Amino acid sequence: MTTVNMLTPRIPSVFLRILIFLLIWWVITDGALASWWIGLPAVLLAVIISVILVPTTTINWYELFKFIPYFIIRSFVGGVDVAMRALHPKLPIVPALIEYPLRLPIGLPQVFFINTVSLLPGTLIADSHGDTLEVHILDETSGFIDEIRSVEQSIAKIFVVTLNERENNKGK
Repeated sequence: MTTVNMLTPRIPSVFLRILIFLLIWWVITDGALASWWIGLPAVLLAVIISVILVPTTTINWYELFKFIPYFIIRSFVGGVDVAMRALHPKLPIVPALIEYPLRLPIGLPQVFFINTVSLLPGTLIADSHGDTLEVHILDETSGFIDEIRSVEQSIAKIFVVTLNERENNKGK
């Protein structure tokens, strides 16, 4: 791989970060022109730090925009489901703590996945041990494992990564 090919994917990401930080500065300062003498160095510093702390990654924007409505709907359904269970006189829950092997690569895809799973109906990430998650399930009789796998596959498509071929035998 040549140097040009290695740098090319980073340029759009860095440019996007510059635009985002410039927009944030503009909103914070109400667009005051006098603030830009400190705003431009602050934006530059923020971009440099963000590239160091959160390395650039490829994102499939089409897959991300497809995922957003799914996530919003499932989060709403999750909130309603938990509320209905909490208010039900018999408290219909069958809680469990399962281990789920992560198949996403370390980094932003895993972080995105962990945060997403915690907002799905009846699931909460309780702990993480290397490449295994401990997931608290509100109702182990539901199809939670299929939904978690589906989310993991969707996130792999968003970040354009392949999943490790580990099988989840502990969660079944």
